[in-house]
Order: sequence, then structure tokens, then C-alpha cells
Amino acid sequence: MRPARVLTGKTQAQLAAEIGVSRQTMVAVEAGDYAPSVYLALRLAEALGETVEALFAEPNDRKTSDDRKTADARGRHEEK
Repeated sequence: MRPARVLTGKTQAQLAAEIGVSRQTMVAVEAGDYAPSVYLALRLAEALGETVEALFAEPNDRKTSDDRKTADARGRHEEK
């Protein structure tokens, strides 16, 4: 999740305030020490412009929305 937050230019404190949690919660979520509720995960995804799946995928499985769009475009192109 940290890479997505950094790409937005938001600090942990800014993101925390935006979604209504403490900065300490953000630290714990980013560190993997706290699994957010579905509702919190959805708020995080919306605030960061990502899907929940992209934010919380295992490191080797992570793809950003842009990666998925590129892959989708390639797939459509290859099908023609």
C-alpha cells in the first residue's frame, strides 16, 4: 500500500485524516501489522485511486491500475 500512497504524494497523516483514522493505524496497515476492515480497505482504495486487490496483494502479485489497463489493452490488441 505504501507505494500507492507515495505515488499520490500524500503523507500517512494526510491519508489518515482523509479517511478518518489515526496516523498510527496507517503505520500499522502499511507495515502489515493490522488487517483493515473491508470498509477501511474500500476507503483506502478510493482515496488512493486503486482497487482493494491491488493495494493488498502479495508483493509478487502487485499490479497497479495502470499495469492492469496496459495488460487489458495488450490483450484486446492481441485478440484482433
